[in-house]
Amino acid sequence: MKLKEYLVAYAFLAPWFIGLFAFSLFPIAASLYLSLTSYDMLNPPVWDGLNNYYDIFTDKRFFQSLTVTLTYVLFGVPFELVFALTLAIVLNSSISRAVNVYRGVYYIPSLIGGSVSVSLLWRQIFGSDGLINQALGFFGVAGTSWIANPKTALITIIILKVWQFGSPMVIFLAGLKQIPKELYEAAAIDGAGRKQSFFLVTLPLLTPVILFNLIMQLIGSFQAFTPAYIISGGNGGPVNSTLFYTLYLYQQGFQNYQMGVASAMAWILLLLIASCSALAFWTSRRWVHYME
Repeated sequence: MKLKEYLVAYAFLAPWFIGLFAFSLFPIAASLYLSLTSYDMLNPPVWDGLNNYYDIFTDKRFFQSLTVTLTYVLFGVPFELVFALTLAIVLNSSISRAVNVYRGVYYIPSLIGGSVSVSLLWRQIFGSDGLINQALGFFGVAGTSWIANPKTALITIIILKVWQFGSPMVIFLAGLKQIPKELYEAAAIDGAGRKQSFFLVTLPLLTPVILFNLIMQLIGSFQAFTPAYIISGGNGGPVNSTLFYTLYLYQQGFQNYQMGVASAMAWILLLLIASCSALAFWTSRRWVHYME
């Protein structure tokens, strides 16, 4: 290949390389450096070694935010996947009319669920005069402000997470379409009913799709920010019950002006997500089955 052809190829690749270094590699390296400094965004960073990490692991609010986030992940992700799989199976059947319309309607929450407007709407729905309390009042049940109650505030955000089931549902639908019908016919000949066909055919062959959805939803859930910020009013209340990890990171960096601490928290979050993803991949050897 001539030198001119090399130059042409690199010229076409240049925008991608510029974006990679300017918007990915350089910010990552800068964040790692700042995590080892004392930096308030007003003065030049001062080298501080591992003191930021020491301060983080001796901070009670850090562990509170970690507990809230893990609770959100442990409850939100499984319920969302189960709900998405259930609806995918229903929509995959040829019984429902206008099934394509239903698929589009059910996918909408995933498109708008993480927006500020939906979070504001969610705050109104679960407020003291919201739709939930109005429905309970119709049955003579006295309502309360679900958002202002420390015992129920996080539950409302978990419900919002489960409501955003559209994306994994569409992926489950694609996985269901790939399962050969001959396997169901063979199972029926052997006397298997719907329940047995689901656990012996559908579920095992969907495990690669389940693994993919699990990893994607884990990553997204650990990074959740907008619902917690809007619904809690930006303070993680009441009583830190909705203090998500990312929200506390934001507070440290942009409210307390401790950008070094915020950068260190970002790297801890990266390691946490990587560890959970690695654990999912490691355990997948026992429960994920691939068609040969």
